[in-house]
Amino acid sequence: MAKPTIYATPICIVLSILVIIGIIWGVMQHNPLIITLFLLPAVGYEAYRTEGESTRWASWAMLILILAELICIIFKVNFDLATYFNAPTAYFYGYFLPLSDIKVIFPIVMVFLSFILFFRTIGKYTKWLAVLLFISSIAIVYVINQDILKSLLHLGSYGGFYY
Repeated sequence: MAKPTIYATPICIVLSILVIIGIIWGVMQHNPLIITLFLLPAVGYEAYRTEGESTRWASWAMLILILAELICIIFKVNFDLATYFNAPTAYFYGYFLPLSDIKVIFPIVMVFLSFILFFRTIGKYTKWLAVLLFISSIAIVYVINQDILKSLLHLGSYGGFYY
């Protein structure tokens, strides 16, 4: 059954303001924890609102990833996948994706999940939230490792983000 939309607009406006504040503050302080904390309510509301089969798993995966990201940032967990796999990139669906610390990989996966949420969801509020999640995930990657972001943007410019 569809979730009520009586308060969805004001909730999404407040969440948008929180995300914008978190991005600006986090980028200025060069601190991904700030962005992640301010994004958490939007991810939770997205998980609450989604109802489709593929969107539900994507939003819950997003919630799990953001909680894992918080744990990795707070407890300073460093796990370099490039060292673990002994390769700087991984071949994924026809594209070579850069490997790095797991704190960068989580928001990269969140970028792809936000694409799934945006293109597969029907509701305007869940699309709104998917855009917030996409922008915030990009901001987290930017703050942690700008070189990886450049690689992803380069990949996206060559059609790597086609859904």
